[in-house]
Amino acid sequence: MNTLNGRKKNNLEEHLIDFAVDIIFFIESLPARKSATHLGGQLLRSSTSPSLNYGEAKSAESKNDFLHKMKVCLKELRESYNNLRIMQRAKIYKSEEKVKELITECNELISIFVKSINTASKSKKTS
Repeated sequence: MNTLNGRKKNNLEEHLIDFAVDIIFFIESLPARKSATHLGGQLLRSSTSPSLNYGEAKSAESKNDFLHKMKVCLKELRESYNNLRIMQRAKIYKSEEKVKELITECNELISIFVKSINTASKSKKTS
């Protein structure tokens, strides 16, 4: 079972919210640099979006609508992942350990969404 900051992760919505909150705290700790401000703002938007869009996906009006919203979540997570990797390589952080933890967590969320989208796509084809 996945954990983030000691919390168990068996609910995807809670997992996404926890990830977004951890990103917020990470961004607040960034050094006062132009690159940190730019990438931090972008990361704030892309990393909070999946939890909001997943909430919408849970109330989707059709299978196509559900798939679309899940794919939006996946796109935003991939953007967050690449943003974190850029920040890591450019050493735009105060804690290398924290940025590595966030990259790992983001990658795990990407894997969950890829599997969910694949399952939903197969289910859509058989119905």
